[in-house]
Amino acid sequence: MAEAVAQKGKQMKQVLVSELDLTKIQGNGDFPCPNCGVTISPEDESEDVYTILEEKIRNDALEELVIQCNKCSSRIRLTGFPILKMENL
Repeated sequence: MAEAVAQKGKQMKQVLVSELDLTKIQGNGDFPCPNCGVTISPEDESEDVYTILEEKIRNDALEELVIQCNKCSSRIRLTGFPILKMENL
C-alpha cells in the first residue's frame, strides 16, 4: 500500500496555460475556455467559473490578468485591456 501512495505522489497534473488578447474577441467580452470550452464572462464576479490569480498593473491601468478556469484548472493570461484616458474638461 505504501508503494501505491508513493506512486500517486509522483504524479503531477500538468496545467495548460493559454494567452488571449481581448482586442481580438468580438461581442460583449465573453469567451470560451481554450481547454474545456466553458463560457467565461467578465460580468461574472462570483468566481464560480473562474478565479483571478494575478493582476499586472502599470501606471494605474490593468495591463494583464491571469485567471484559472474552475472546471479544468487551465490558466489563461488575458492581455489587451483597453486603456481609459481621463481628460480634464
